[in-house]
Amino acid sequence: MAQLTATPRSALADTPVSISASGLAPSQPVTLKALLTDESGVKFEAVAFYRANEAGVVDLEQASALGGSYTGVWPMGLFCTLKPEKMFHRLLKRDVMNSPFRVQINLFSSFELNPPPAMAPVASCTVERWYTTPGMQRFPIKTGRVRGTLFLPAGPGPFPGVIDMFGGAGGLFEFRASLLASRGFAVLALALFAYEDLPKNLTEVDLEYYEEACKLLLQHPKVRGPGLGVIGLSKGSEIALAMYTFLEQIVAAVCINGATAVIGAPVRFRDVHIPAVPYAVEKFCISDTGAMSTLLLFQELEDKYQTHAIPLEKAQGHVLFVVGEDDHSVNSKSLAERAIARAKQHGKNNCALLSYPGAGHLIQPPGTPLCCVSIIRGQNLAWGGEAKAHAKAQEHSWTEIQKFFKLHLGATGRSKL
Repeated sequence: MAQLTATPRSALADTPVSISASGLAPSQPVTLKALLTDESGVKFEAVAFYRANEAGVVDLEQASALGGSYTGVWPMGLFCTLKPEKMFHRLLKRDVMNSPFRVQINLFSSFELNPPPAMAPVASCTVERWYTTPGMQRFPIKTGRVRGTLFLPAGPGPFPGVIDMFGGAGGLFEFRASLLASRGFAVLALALFAYEDLPKNLTEVDLEYYEEACKLLLQHPKVRGPGLGVIGLSKGSEIALAMYTFLEQIVAAVCINGATAVIGAPVRFRDVHIPAVPYAVEKFCISDTGAMSTLLLFQELEDKYQTHAIPLEKAQGHVLFVVGEDDHSVNSKSLAERAIARAKQHGKNNCALLSYPGAGHLIQPPGTPLCCVSIIRGQNLAWGGEAKAHAKAQEHSWTEIQKFFKLHLGATGRSKL
């Protein structure tokens, strides 16, 4: 009798899962199908075809997929290649506290691309992908101007503090913050704009808002000071670099696929003003599928870089750039390399670069399926990426990000360079 096992059946969403089928006939063709329905009701699916070994076993740690959503040996392939039935829809966990994503995995005893509804699987199991650990606390933040959500791990602390930001979509995303908190950090998911009573559009980056958020986080008794970390993706990466440069509270920054110069919205901090390169609509390119790439816009930024560059050489902490070399949104590798070269020209060696061939723009925690295009504020934006290479980048960078924060968020504050 066929059996399907997944280990662990319930774990954090960044945890790898081992899947195997047994009780099959030698060399039997089988289909594995993964199904997930997100909180908005959109279904995601992935399918892979395998052939059992002589012992009647398909172990995804060793077996090679013959076709389907992916090929070759890829233990997490069914999770990382989940695709939505609704075009340009991105898988996002909204309610991180009360429910997991549930991935149902079905086993069919033949090659079936689209099994008819009447065909029952010979075995199935459900994997729970959680975004918080037991005992974690979540606090909505609406203090002064600061808007966001604070996540605190279970236990007395104090914990190293991190501010987490996303980009041009606005609003508030909590899934990365909750996962980082599950790994032992006190994390403030910080809204930038288009959330509650914040401005609907980001017309200016006022670093005094972000300084207020830093001071608020450091005042919490469970947050270990004197320094904080910050992590940002896309526009959040650009702001994270500005925070790292000008705010004394930030001692470690992780910048994922963002500009290292100011674009779209100028940066202000007291008497500091960095003008922005405006978004040039005529530089947007639209593909045959209707996806819009902004690469030409950021290539133009190269020529104006010195005027608009964020002077990270002023900072005394450490920065980690994480870039995907197949980013269709930002020429992030080139911009990171320019920033690192600028720092070195000023005698600084406090910058590190993780560069991933085949990875796209949306580098997220591991196990998150690749999203090549999604709708942001009414536009279909192209992010790029090749599924397997992108998944490897997410796995490796997530581990390195945690190592980076643990190394630099000690009790000594900013290092003297």
